[in-house]
Amino acid sequence: MTKPKTSHQTDKKTSQKTKPKTLVLLDAHAILHRAYHALPDFSSPQGEPTGALYGVVAILLKLIEEHRPDYIAAAFDLPEPTHRHLAYDAYKATRQKTDEALITQINRSRDIFTAFNIPIYEQPGFEADDVLGTIVTETKANKDLHIIIASGDMDTLQLVSGKKVQVYTPRRGVKDTVMYDEAAVKTRFGFGPALMADYKGLRGDPSDNIPGIAGIGEKTATLLITKFGTIEKIYAAIDKKNGADKLLEAGIKPRIIELLKANQEEAIFSKMLATIRCDVPIKFSLPKQSWTDTLDLETILALCKELNFKTLAERSRVFFGGEAEPEKAEPDKPPDAELTETAVALWLLEPDTTNPTLDDILAYAERKGGAVNFASARKLIFDCLKTEGTESVFKNIEQPLIPILQTMHETGILLDSAYLKKSAKKLHRELAELEKDIYQLAGTEFNINSPKQLGEVLYDGLGLSPKRQKRTATGQRSTNEAELQKMVDDSPIIPKLLRYRELNKLLTTYIDNLPTMTKADGRLHTTLLQTGTVTGRLASRDPNLQNIPIRTEEGRAVRAAFVPEPGFKLVAIDYSQVELRIAAILSGDEKLIEIFKQGEDVHQAVAAAVFGIEETAVTDELRRHAKVINFGILYGMGVNALRGNLGEGTTVAEAKAFLQAYFHIYTRLAEYLEETKSLAREQGYTTTMFGRRRYFLGLKQAAPFIRARAERMAINAPIQGTSADMIKLAMVNIDRYLKQEKKTNHARMLLQVHDELLFEVAEKQVDDIVPTLISLMEEVLETKDSQGVPILASAKIGDNWQDLKEYQPKAKTKT
Repeated sequence: MTKPKTSHQTDKKTSQKTKPKTLVLLDAHAILHRAYHALPDFSSPQGEPTGALYGVVAILLKLIEEHRPDYIAAAFDLPEPTHRHLAYDAYKATRQKTDEALITQINRSRDIFTAFNIPIYEQPGFEADDVLGTIVTETKANKDLHIIIASGDMDTLQLVSGKKVQVYTPRRGVKDTVMYDEAAVKTRFGFGPALMADYKGLRGDPSDNIPGIAGIGEKTATLLITKFGTIEKIYAAIDKKNGADKLLEAGIKPRIIELLKANQEEAIFSKMLATIRCDVPIKFSLPKQSWTDTLDLETILALCKELNFKTLAERSRVFFGGEAEPEKAEPDKPPDAELTETAVALWLLEPDTTNPTLDDILAYAERKGGAVNFASARKLIFDCLKTEGTESVFKNIEQPLIPILQTMHETGILLDSAYLKKSAKKLHRELAELEKDIYQLAGTEFNINSPKQLGEVLYDGLGLSPKRQKRTATGQRSTNEAELQKMVDDSPIIPKLLRYRELNKLLTTYIDNLPTMTKADGRLHTTLLQTGTVTGRLASRDPNLQNIPIRTEEGRAVRAAFVPEPGFKLVAIDYSQVELRIAAILSGDEKLIEIFKQGEDVHQAVAAAVFGIEETAVTDELRRHAKVINFGILYGMGVNALRGNLGEGTTVAEAKAFLQAYFHIYTRLAEYLEETKSLAREQGYTTTMFGRRRYFLGLKQAAPFIRARAERMAINAPIQGTSADMIKLAMVNIDRYLKQEKKTNHARMLLQVHDELLFEVAEKQVDDIVPTLISLMEEVLETKDSQGVPILASAKIGDNWQDLKEYQPKAKTKT
């Protein structure tokens, strides 16, 4: 049993007077929802989702560390309808169905509260807010008690009372928090906590689907309440003689007065829905002992270990144990080369451990065999590579790639910063004009980059309303691109907003930013991360040059700023439909193999087969459909996803028919995909053609959606992983060729972007070097392994990355 190391220590002065106790009340559901949408999709070693759980523990520890509570209690919502649903069928009806990953974590969170010795309160027919309100009502008369409500839901602000009862809520993420006492509520809203329900009675609440009075927004509701008080007082003012004149004098428009008169019942009903109940039939009393008196640190640490919360476990150990875990002797940092090699080897053993550190290496070895230093950990990890049969992937692909990536980083790629700065001036002018136009169309100036302010302008000010309007995790009406696209024909402001966002992102992320990241040589030196993904592909950072936009004219123009040095050309060599070719090879599907052997257009051939027509009759639209199906199959796409990707107008029945027709024709491919899933379930992993493994713990999870996601990844992993192996092996072979032929000064490997390699080649050496580079990329698979499927690569050449033209080697002159 352990307590916080400095739990309410007192000096001589304070010991003479009893220090007020602190009760922390947790709105469990609201905190879980906030954490779920604020944090990445973490998962435990067993594959269960843990992002929201991590957020709950992080917020809980932050509260404990900052406020040292004497008592803690948690309130939960229950799935049964509440009294509000019984009064109003549409209550919360607009909320999207809760993700299964969040439902799983809501249920699992009870284990967290149990581990922290925190009692849970809940009552059928009531929400967690009502439970909290009841506890506050029963305890706030205690003069020696200070109450903090931790919630991600602003509804709880109506419970605030002076500094006696305060609300602690995350602002952004889970680290940035704010504490609301009564003064802070007034500063934020212009009125006190007692009027929060009245405010919602007028304005409504989109997140809970509380109607309010249609046509009254935040500003008008605030004005009415600050001038007149409660809804009852507002209507009392209206009912008085010359009441309308009083409202007009207060700045209330005639239209609003008429709305108030016509919707009195709706306003009062909405206030009732928004008001927190304080009469829930629960039994609550303050415990006789502090919650820490019976706390068991080992239980907390065991749960953190199970969920893989290493940092939170250490914070718990320090706070509750009074001291950090006994420190092991600081390991001597191994040589960089050995550390990098061992990190790569560990990543091959545990692909989910991306960009492994020395701590990760030591922790893995400790789990496996109790290694206590780097040398023994390194030996154990390489022994495991042999045992698993992945040593060849390390020796033939990953190990020789290490110095190649370092050389690529040191080489960098030349950036035409002057070109970007010239483009920036033009686009900033257009952005400024767009800003003026948007303000004019909106009838007011506002922060265009604020979703909240934009929502108020579009939905309250202009009265726009997209079909099937979606809301954010916090209940705000969404203004994301998809929602704006729904209204693109409804108002001239929408196209301008979309254009503004496009240009603003382009400028801030690339055009303004990239020139500031060049070194003295004028080149960008990105870091290509060898162990940055779970699939085996390379990643890129500082800056990320694998994500340069190409969808728009201005986006594509960013690529035009990447140029060769004088006397050189940029050459891009790209694999052609490599994943489909790999799928044909791995599956052995004869019909698919024959398409590639004959050099046919695979999408056109598949369209003809699936839709039962001659290839000459395949339209561009049918070819596009076949392309969606081809690539969707490789990623485990189901009927609903396929329907969505085929576009509006496609029914579920049609999508199902397309899939059935596809697998009826390419039966061996269908069998292979099922065999891959079955084998992954049996052994827990899949392998590429070269032996790289990827593990899928989610295949053994009880939650169907976790298993389904793991199955989709398992289908794609051998295909995408083999593609990653091939281009890495091509890089190794190309590097060897350039060194052996002493051509490293004439051709430099600059970037790898998925299935493409980018080179800088001396102009006079292009026809000597480029055909060999193409051949080396095409020959990574031996003929006996390819089942006759040709691996093809094509080259483009030019003076910038955007304006590359198809490379045509010059015919050799006969002598």
